[in-house]
Amino acid sequence: MNFQVTVLKILAAYPDGFAVMEDLKRDMAILATSGRDWADRTRRLAARVPDLDIWSQGLVERISGGWKITVKGRAVLEFMEARPAAPEPIPVPSVEQTVVASPTLRQPADRAKRRRERRERRREARERARANAS
Repeated sequence: MNFQVTVLKILAAYPDGFAVMEDLKRDMAILATSGRDWADRTRRLAARVPDLDIWSQGLVERISGGWKITVKGRAVLEFMEARPAAPEPIPVPSVEQTVVASPTLRQPADRAKRRRERRERRREARERARANAS
């Protein structure tokens, strides 16, 4: 389950939501070794949608050597990341109920900026890792 949440998070950070398998594996390795915080975070997110299956529910598509997050996948990820209003657990709607009618999901400018910065930091880390490996 944490693997599936991680895949959604990684794909959502890429332009157009598409990443080739090499990039996915590299990003997964970075996150897997980043410490307990990431594991705890993905566990909390996964608890919001206990029946999560990114492939059978159509949240991720396999396309020519890579994976792409769908509009439905972005909506489910947004639902998982939403802060609950009450401290007690809220009933989780089915994945079909979380789909937004509009094809595009707008994000606040500061959130998009943070995503771009994170993406750039990841790219720089990958480039440093490649340089150190050769």
